[in-house]
Amino acid sequence: MRSNRPIPTPDRPNFYGRRGTRPLKPSRKALVDEMLPNIRIDYPETGNVDPAGYFSVRPQQMWLEIGFGGGEHLAGQAEAHPDVGFIGCEPFMDGVGSLLRHIDERGLVNVRVVPDDSRPLLYKLADACFDRAFLLFPDPWPKTRHAERRFIGPKNLALMARLLKDGAEFRVASDDMQYISWTLQHLHNHPNFEWLADTAGDWRNPPSDWIKTRYEQKALRQGKKCSYLRFRRRARIEG
Repeated sequence: MRSNRPIPTPDRPNFYGRRGTRPLKPSRKALVDEMLPNIRIDYPETGNVDPAGYFSVRPQQMWLEIGFGGGEHLAGQAEAHPDVGFIGCEPFMDGVGSLLRHIDERGLVNVRVVPDDSRPLLYKLADACFDRAFLLFPDPWPKTRHAERRFIGPKNLALMARLLKDGAEFRVASDDMQYISWTLQHLHNHPNFEWLADTAGDWRNPPSDWIKTRYEQKALRQGKKCSYLRFRRRARIEG
């Protein structure tokens, strides 16, 4: 039987994960219906898009969060940095509704949302457009046969290296030590990234400006250990 799934391309890769499991609560559905159309980003048809153009006032910096979960971290960072423009991507609509509640309650105007897979947008954005990026507690896809589904991998790291400015920071956190090991394997010796760790405390403890996610708080209550990895985008070599 022929599959109806479209053939994946670099800017439209296969998506693995969930987008929704049950109907949204009425309060969150109202936010999705009323608020999301004003701040959502749809996939552009052309390339070389400047993400700062999604804001009426050009932000001083642009930060990206891939898979923002319930939005606690993204909203907290956006509140703490009103001069920064935030783009958050999350395919799970319960999470989108949760972030919209945070945005509404805090009156945030510096957040734009991609309620879907991040990659079709990221492939269309201009080079060196982000000052910081976050990948916090992603799906670890623990089975060996699913390892290629992890966000951290050669293709996505090449994409992130293109999108991050020289000196930009890329943060990855997880409570899954297999995923942490996988991330270090791919990033520690990557030519475009430098691991910002001198002592064990640099990855065992979160950065000073850290805002805990709901998932992270649950993991810590269960006695799980979390690791916090920080990488810097190396300067591009001219010529």
